[in-house]
Amino acid sequence: MMFRLRCVNSYLRRYLHVGTINRDQVLERLQVCLVEDQVFDVVSKNKAKFTVDHVSCAVGMLWQFQKEKPLFLRTVNKSHPEFLTLRVLAENKISLMDDLMLVDMLYAFLRLNVEPHDSLVQQLVSEAWLRLDSFPMTCLSKFAVCLNDQHLQLSPLMGHITCIVDQKLSSIDDARILTALMISVSALMSPRLRDALLSRADHLLDTMDPTNYNIPRRIVQFLRNIKYAHRPLLEKCNEILMRNISTLEVEYIGIILGLYQSLQFTNCDFKLAAKQKLIELMDSSTDPYSFTKIFVALVPMASPEIRERLENTALLFADEFNAQQALAVVEALEESHSRNLTLLNKVASVIHRNIHHYKSGDLARVTQALFLLQYPNPELLTKLRNSLVNYLQCSFTPFEVTMLTRVLSMLPSPRVEECVVSRVSAMVAQCNLSELSTISTAITKWARTDPTYYHKSGRKFVHLQQSLNHCGLERLRTADRLDLVLDELKYITGDWFEEILLEEAIATLQRMMDQINWTNVPDLAFFLTRINHFCPPLMDRIARVALEHIDKIHYSALYIILLPFSVLNYDTVQADELYDVCIEHLTPHISSIDPHLVVLLAYRLAVADRFPEDLIREIFRIDFLGKLDSQLELVPDALKMRTRLRLMELNRAVCLECPEFQVPWFHERFCQQIHRKGNSALSSVQQQIHKMLGEVLGGMNFVQMAVVTPYFYTIDFEFKLDKRMQPLPYSEPSTLQLSGKDKVEWKTSSLETPWDELPPGAQRVAVDFLDSKSFCKNSHHIKGETLLRKRHLEILGYRVIQIPHFEWSSMELSTHDAWKEYLKNKIFT
Repeated sequence: MMFRLRCVNSYLRRYLHVGTINRDQVLERLQVCLVEDQVFDVVSKNKAKFTVDHVSCAVGMLWQFQKEKPLFLRTVNKSHPEFLTLRVLAENKISLMDDLMLVDMLYAFLRLNVEPHDSLVQQLVSEAWLRLDSFPMTCLSKFAVCLNDQHLQLSPLMGHITCIVDQKLSSIDDARILTALMISVSALMSPRLRDALLSRADHLLDTMDPTNYNIPRRIVQFLRNIKYAHRPLLEKCNEILMRNISTLEVEYIGIILGLYQSLQFTNCDFKLAAKQKLIELMDSSTDPYSFTKIFVALVPMASPEIRERLENTALLFADEFNAQQALAVVEALEESHSRNLTLLNKVASVIHRNIHHYKSGDLARVTQALFLLQYPNPELLTKLRNSLVNYLQCSFTPFEVTMLTRVLSMLPSPRVEECVVSRVSAMVAQCNLSELSTISTAITKWARTDPTYYHKSGRKFVHLQQSLNHCGLERLRTADRLDLVLDELKYITGDWFEEILLEEAIATLQRMMDQINWTNVPDLAFFLTRINHFCPPLMDRIARVALEHIDKIHYSALYIILLPFSVLNYDTVQADELYDVCIEHLTPHISSIDPHLVVLLAYRLAVADRFPEDLIREIFRIDFLGKLDSQLELVPDALKMRTRLRLMELNRAVCLECPEFQVPWFHERFCQQIHRKGNSALSSVQQQIHKMLGEVLGGMNFVQMAVVTPYFYTIDFEFKLDKRMQPLPYSEPSTLQLSGKDKVEWKTSSLETPWDELPPGAQRVAVDFLDSKSFCKNSHHIKGETLLRKRHLEILGYRVIQIPHFEWSSMELSTHDAWKEYLKNKIFT
């Protein structure tokens, strides 16, 4: 769209010049027209005299008048007799048009909303195809944009353009032309051409006018199209956008924020600047179109006060929203977890009136947003469900079928229609791994709620699940490109993957280990971390590749690469070297990384017992912590809480392990707040171990349960032994303080209320029961955070006894005496 707004009005420049000798009166009359009706009047009175230049000028002026209006006011009277006359005249004079005029004419008519199937458009496209090889790059880029507007990104014609771009790339010196072509050919280019386009774009960014913010926006859009977060280029584009933030319009800001989110590219400085700019523009929004743009961009990161103002204004505009504006608003309400039922009712009524206007993707987005908002309108949800089913019945692409299936499975329904199961079954063989996983999750939900599942007709789910299993395994076994496999595995979660595909997926990755390179190492590392799978061969390969190509890897990717080594506790000589090299590579760029990512990175290094001084001192500066607070105002609540917890844990680790840094412990109040909110559930295993410890130690008054240590570690059990290994009693017998059903009131011991002193030679013992979360899923290999906890408890003066779940629940410990003997060995041996 912005390409259209910024393009030079070549029509006026080329055709409105009036000579001094041979004056063209028709052209002069067109030149002085100020509105569309005046152009149509000239056409009506002079149609017999119209040459190809007159047609081009008239069409160009109509588009110029439209272009000067806001997007929501751009309407041309396509049924006007003289507009129809212009179309006929243009179609009859195609052969007389030069290349530039031909493409300009196609571009203008498409923006004047002439349908792609119109004979004029088809004739213009056909003529352009015949001349394609002779087009200058200006014409080629504009023609490619026209093909994109007609949804011909995958056509043979676009393939031809892609070949021309590949051959003539080095001759393209205009960033505007290049970026238009990049977006157009993004669906057909090879990895080699992709890299060449990125390199050329990088070079041209350095030579272009730094105030032209449309060029970096297009480059970011191209990266979004190809799902490739090329960090150096993204950061260069972001720098230009930041310099132009004061002149960016609301629509541009919203587009850029959306593109960044799609690429998972976070930039604290841009979001803060964008937020401030949007707040300044709030009161200037006087129509539903511009207000919706501000609302969607600002609400998710606004303070409660600003959000309330926006929602109040939205109530005034709600009745004027069209279908797309209502969709955008309801998604923003869902993203911000709004509870404004009055506004939601008004927006939902607009959606209800316009259901028939939504395409399948929009309908799925609307349904998901309303469902997640728990909107209490069964009638609307039922109507949405029926529309989704209708779309599903006529869907023929795996992506669309999967999307609709996922959303349908969210909605309550007494039973699943046969047509739905039939449609899904027909598409399974064409689905990728991610889509198969989504469908499997939907089947599981349906099977739980469909009453026919336990009867004969329930076999439809069993057969479909068997087909999913077969297709998933077969897709892994026949895969031969690691990058594609990693892309399909990127977001897969759930029981189906772990039970059916996990083992085969790891075997596939090991089979293609020679394809691991510096570009896909982050994706592989993230996958291993996410599935909690300990695989030394793959991790060794990750370390080796990262070490060999550390200079090629962007510093922002190093956190992801180090994750599995820290989380899964892979401590080898090669891993040690990788930590050292990554820290050295990262340190000069600390100030360029978003604050919350710096905190997460430092915590993961701390888990691995690494505390680089420059990084630690940077984090615990007042300026940094202030910047972190500002950034956390912009992020979702879950990420905000996670970051604050990691900062607390990092603060605790530095205080305990690096006292020489003299970093103060400033999380006491934060920990107390969490402590008051989060009493843990009492498991049957904890009760059993507590009882057994009482028997082993000689009484329940020798053991305390659920103790909170200084620096707020919570331990399952605590007892004391004197120098002769005899239990020491507590002042009062241990009684579990329960609040509600099976809730433990943790006993606290903060820095302000220190422990009671131990006699000389005595020791304080902590007993931790380690459940499955403390270990990698595929082995008994203990994870990094569990070792960090043990390390810290030992610094606090504890002797730590760990009871793994697989030992306590083993066949060897299936009797009362066996459990007692096990505890005695742990305690006294």
